[in-house]
Order: sequence, then structure tokens, then C-alpha cells
Amino acid sequence: MEWISDGYVNFASIIDDATLAQNRMTSSMPFVYPHLASMPDAHLGLGCAVGSVLPTLGAIIPAAVGVDIGCGMVAVHTDHTARDLARLDRRTLREAIERAVPLSAGNNNRRVSASAQPRIDTLEQDARSAGFDPAAYVRQWRLQLGTLGSGNHFIEVSLDEEDDVWLFLHSGSRGIGNRIAQRHIRAAQDSCASRSIALPHRDLAYLEEGTPEFDRYISELLWAQKFALLNREEMMDRVVRQFTDWVGGPVRERERINCHHNYTHRETHYGKDVWLSRKGAIAADPGRPGLIPGSMGTRSYVVTGKGNREAMDSAPHGAGREYSRTRARRTFTQDQLRAAMRGIEFRDTPAFLDEIPAAYKDIDVVLQDARDLVDVRHTLRQIINVKGD
Repeated sequence: MEWISDGYVNFASIIDDATLAQNRMTSSMPFVYPHLASMPDAHLGLGCAVGSVLPTLGAIIPAAVGVDIGCGMVAVHTDHTARDLARLDRRTLREAIERAVPLSAGNNNRRVSASAQPRIDTLEQDARSAGFDPAAYVRQWRLQLGTLGSGNHFIEVSLDEEDDVWLFLHSGSRGIGNRIAQRHIRAAQDSCASRSIALPHRDLAYLEEGTPEFDRYISELLWAQKFALLNREEMMDRVVRQFTDWVGGPVRERERINCHHNYTHRETHYGKDVWLSRKGAIAADPGRPGLIPGSMGTRSYVVTGKGNREAMDSAPHGAGREYSRTRARRTFTQDQLRAAMRGIEFRDTPAFLDEIPAAYKDIDVVLQDARDLVDVRHTLRQIINVKGD
């Protein structure tokens, strides 16, 4: 950990100058209290760096929450082991999961499934209570529940250090969450512009607590976070069903962990109630279970929070990019991706080249930097990877 200034603390040993500069700029906003904490996986982002923990008094920066509201991880520890899978064809399971869960941007379910309907009912009731209609953002939002998306979102089957099988996935609030985020980012920019508020960057535009627009943002933000959590639950239930069919017998869940890493929550830190925005960070208060995935082809971690005060009870959310998607495509080859994925069942396509592990920070360095933030409970290695184009 390194204190950069009174308003900014950095936990990353691998961090570029542009990200440091962005963190300094964000931490200079007058309502940041007590300081911005930069996680070990920090890299440039919209509004503030991905891997930022931003506590604010009386205001929220919508772009500092992010456009994939509620993005996060869910993992299931099963009662099966590697021995149970030894004679099974892993490609069969990968393809079954790909049929059960719509992949890639813009791909939705054809209908609302029986397992999704109770979750849809909950979200409809919550939207009525919040006083808004999600269909005003995305008409077919119900069909997005239980869909993965693309980019760094994934579904994996992994083994831990004892060869126990874990099911693991990463996704968020899909198109509906993105539309909600974009609307409120623009509203914050319009509000600051109408009052001639000078900003270090337009993406640091904020909404002030006590205003109707702030209240609307919080209501819709909390709804999108709920959508993201239920989206992951719906997908994981489908993955468990496909896994059950594949192994040919019942699957008992020993543990299920579901955690956001792009969200805002009301918390108390340094003696004051703040709006704590974690953009690419998980909650890591004492004893809380959490998930920190590596990149495609590398390890992931099941962790327990240590409650670090300077980090405001937070921890990193993954490896963190070192190469932009465009730069990664120019730098790496499909043969290099195949080599990185050796021994892992995956769909071999150039669409995943920008997700090659070499485009990300070394997850083991990230975990070493996070040693004061979390304890590692399990180290997972992938055997099956599912992604959208």
C-alpha cells in the first residue's frame, strides 16, 4: 500500500501513469471522503479507473459506478471431484451450456423460462415500487434475464486444490443496466453544465443527494443491481442443470457465493455514512466470502475479506487489463491464445484474442498485492471455458 496523497491510496504494484493521473483527478472531487482507494487490478476506465473504491458525501458520480451496473461473479462449490469427470467428454458439457445460456451482446432468450419467471415477478414488483418502467429503457428486458453477454464475461468449470469441482460465472445487468447507466451519466452531465460547475473531466459529473434526479438514479441503480444478481442466479441454475445431466446424477451445492463488483452501497467509513461506489472491486469486510477471477486460461480465487480500513473493506475484482482490446488484437496471435488455453476445453475462435491472458495483469501479482485485503480460501484452475463473441 502506498499513500499518494491525503485523498488517494494505491494498493497496486503494477499501475501505469495514466491510471495514476486519473485516480488523482477523481480523488480531487470535493465530496470524496476520506479518500479514493485504488485496488491492485486498477486500470483506466470511464469516469474513474476500474479498480476504484470511491466513498462520497452527498453526491454520486454515475460514471464512477460504471455502465455494467451490478456486474459480478457467482460460484458454486459442488460435491463432485475431478475423478467423477475423468471419463466424460468436456466438449459435450461446453456445448450444452452454450445452448442453455444465450451468449454474446444482443442475444436474448426466446421466451421467459419457468425458473426465470419468479425472478421476473420480483423485478417487476421492485420496478413498480421504484416508480419506473424498465421497458422504457429496453422493451424486451425480461428476455435478457439469464444471458451472459460478451467481452470478459464467462462461464467456467474449475477444480480447486483438492480437485473439487466449482462452477463459476461472470456477468452483470446486460443491456438494461447499460441503458440505465447511460441515461444517468448524461443527466449528471446536463445537471452540472446547467449550473456551470467546472469539472476536471465531464465524466466526473455528479448528482447531488436530495434532488429528484439523485433519488431516481438510486432507485433505478438498486433495481439494476438486483437484476444483475438474479441474472447470475438464473444462469448458474441453468449451468447446474446442464452439469447434472452431464455427470448423470444429482449435484449437491456445498456453497454458493454471489457478489457484485460494480455497484454503490450505503456504508459507514471513518465515522461518516458515505455512498461507497466500488467500480471493479468487491466487498471484503471481515469474514465475507468473495470471488476474484483471473483472466481466460489462468487461475481464479475464492477469498475471505479481512476488513482493511484504508481499502474501506474492499478487494480487487480480477486481473485488470494491461492491453486495450485493440492493442491486444494487434499484439497477440491465435496460436498464442491456443498455447495459453492448453488443456482447457474452449471454443477456438479469433473472437477471443483480446481476452488472451497476456492482455491482463498477472493474477498472482494482484493477489500478492491484496494480501492485506483478503485471505485465499481456494485456488481454482479452469477445465472448461464458455464465452460469447
